[in-house]
Amino acid sequence: MAVDSTASSANPFDALTKTTDPTQLAAVSRAKANKQTSLGQDQFLKLMTTQMTHQDPNNPMQNGEFLSQMAQFGTVSGIQDLQKSFATFASSIGSDQALQAAGLVGRYVSVPTNTGVLAAGGEISGKVNLASSTPSLQIAITNATTGEVVKNVDLGNQSSGDIGFVWDGTNEAGTLANPGAYKIAANAIIDGKNVAQTTDIESKVESVSMANGTSAMKVNLVGSNSVAFTDIKKIL
Repeated sequence: MAVDSTASSANPFDALTKTTDPTQLAAVSRAKANKQTSLGQDQFLKLMTTQMTHQDPNNPMQNGEFLSQMAQFGTVSGIQDLQKSFATFASSIGSDQALQAAGLVGRYVSVPTNTGVLAAGGEISGKVNLASSTPSLQIAITNATTGEVVKNVDLGNQSSGDIGFVWDGTNEAGTLANPGAYKIAANAIIDGKNVAQTTDIESKVESVSMANGTSAMKVNLVGSNSVAFTDIKKIL
């Protein structure tokens, strides 16, 4: 892998172009004419050999200067190896994540969202991320399409932490609500004020896909909701 020219302020060309010898200048010009933004190993060695062959006998390259150029090449070569290692590592992580994500299809996961999907005769489960102790924790369940509140659930006095809940799918009249997507809104009385709380909902994974323009995995849940693979808190 080549090293981008912007990766270092010290360009390996600089030390090799400090000459007035026509032969050496021609070699440097040919290397630059490649229109590459990086200096490969073969180019570096060729330029250095040309410089040593045509150096001024009355002003030869000093040992310190020679060692400095070799050290600089070692740095460039080391960066190339490091970039290759990172590329391989990133590819490995991406492949591993893709395999893990594919294995989630059909399973339930706990994700940070306020929307759940009620199946026919089913229920919606989740957790409220309660920031502080409260004398009153309330959950309002709303039809995501119509905006109608179908059920209010009083969870009463609770200590801070993750508070689990299960909605059995019944409305205020005790009859089963229609299947579909529902919003879960949790509110707690904290220091005398009604404060909204975040929720994690257990949802079924319908498919997985790559996020647009990236290698990040996206998990698509039943009900058209989707989250990043890294947002999954628990696999059930």
